[in-house]
Order: sequence, then structure tokens, then C-alpha cells
Amino acid sequence: MIALGFDIGGTKSAVILAEEIDDHIQFLDRVEILTTEDWRNVIDQLILEGRKMLDNFNIDNQIYKIGISCGGPLDGKGGIILSPPNLPGWDHVPIVDYIYNRLGVKAKLQNDADACALAEWKYGAGKGYNNIIFLTFGTGLGAGLILNGQLYTGSNNMAGEVGHIRLENEGPIGYGKPGSFEGFCSGGGIAQIAKEKAYSLKEQGSTASFVKSSIEDITAKDVSEAAHKGYEDALEVFRKSGRYFGRGLSVLIDILNPELIIVGSIYVRAGKFLNETMYAEIEKESLEFSRKTVQIVPAKLGERIGDYGAVVTALV
Repeated sequence: MIALGFDIGGTKSAVILAEEIDDHIQFLDRVEILTTEDWRNVIDQLILEGRKMLDNFNIDNQIYKIGISCGGPLDGKGGIILSPPNLPGWDHVPIVDYIYNRLGVKAKLQNDADACALAEWKYGAGKGYNNIIFLTFGTGLGAGLILNGQLYTGSNNMAGEVGHIRLENEGPIGYGKPGSFEGFCSGGGIAQIAKEKAYSLKEQGSTASFVKSSIEDITAKDVSEAAHKGYEDALEVFRKSGRYFGRGLSVLIDILNPELIIVGSIYVRAGKFLNETMYAEIEKESLEFSRKTVQIVPAKLGERIGDYGAVVTALV
């Protein structure tokens, strides 16, 4: 089966053409663009590139499906992106109807964490497991839940919005809430922790290793690059994020008792800087029997997991 996948991200979006052959995904083409607040322009660009791919491979409307992966909250049944915190300006976007009116194929819309959970379960680190939590840990923090061998989405598709959990009364802002799980454990959250660290060092007369142009321009990527070079101030930023990551994971471990927690994006690239404090916090906060059952691993599908998620959404 041929699938056209639309992966809508907070900073970048992509359209992917792929084919499922014998329980394996073969990627045929991919185009990435910047995500802006003008959702119509973004979707129009993706549709245009998707049409080019379909034409290049001589694929007509009768033999392909469309999947859309996007951060929540969203209305999967109605095909509407509601108001994701990492997509300002994308308020009540009727994306399924919008694409149908232009391509003539009815798409499926899935929360990105749910889509990635399905992808890792079918093709990645989660193969053979029945109880899995997938965490995005990218621009934002969301969870996809495979429970008792099925995707769990909740009563109105809002299950897994773990980034909204408050871990402290005050702290970095994520999902519109200071001190939230997403505030401490996301790309934006790590950048906020790093900026606070940089200002503290500046008051002491020194410059943080991860400052390139100005403190306000610091990104999680800057901190990761400095950590990989061994700079202590960058490592301290990751230790702090890791400590709160462990605290949040402990809540999920105690409530859901998973066999496996798969973490994407930043954890794939920089998990080794989070692990020490993360595991120490889990040891302190979670129940022993649940803690000893679970494994925490990076996403096996790596940087292409968003592509897999969008494609799998079309195919399931």
C-alpha cells in the first residue's frame, strides 16, 4: 500500500511518500519545509510537494492513503487540529477536509505521540511488547500509550498529554504552564533552563559555553553541542532536565506499569546526559516492583520516527 504522510511539527513540517512492503516501510520521497503561523500556506506547500511526488511515481487517487501526524490537542474523529501549544496560529484547523478538497482523498489525523507510538510498536523498539509508553521529548512533550496491546487515546483523544502535568509550582513554561513536565523536559524547556544558567553565569562575570550570539537566542541544540564537548555548565543543564524527567517518568511508571518507555528526539541524541539524574530520581520516586519491570530506551526509528508516524497513521 502507498501512503502519503504529512508530519506537522512545531518548527518543521514534512510530506513523505512511502510504501509498505511485507511489514516494512520503504520511503520513496520526502520534502521538508518550515512551519509558520500561516497554516494554509504550510499545508498548501505540503500538498503541492505531495502532488509532485505522486506524479513522479505515477500514483493516482485509487491506490494511496493519507496520514497526518500532528501535536495535540486535536479532534481525530472530526479531522481538526485544535490549538496545540507548539503551533501558534493553528486554531481549529480543519486539516482533513482541507486536504480532501485539494487531493480528493480522505486523510486520517493522529496525535503525533500516538502515531510515533504505533510506529515504534510496529517497526521499532516496541515490537513484541504489549504495554509501551512513547514520549516525544522534542519541541514539546507528549505521550503515546500502547496498553494491553492496543493504542489508548482516551474518551476524546486527549490521553497522553503528559507535558501538562505540573512538577513544580514555578519553573520553565511548557504547555502554557510554569513548572510543567514539558517545561522541564522539551527543547524549549532545556533552552529556558540554559538561559537561566547563562544569566547566572553572566552575573558572576563569565559566559556560558552554549551562548553563540546572545543569551535569548540559546537553543537546546546549542546546549547539546556544548555538552558533547564536555562543558560542565551544559552538563548541569541536562542534569537538571534529567532530574525532572525522572520525576515525571516515575508518575507514569507507577500509574501505568509499562514494560517499555521509548523516548524520541532529544533523548535519542543526548539521552546519556540525562540518564544519571533521571535514574536517580526514578529510584527515589517510583515503586520498586514497577521500576524493576520497565526499560527506558531511545527510539529505534531515530530521526525518521516522525516520517514513520505520519505514514503509519495512513496505513492503520
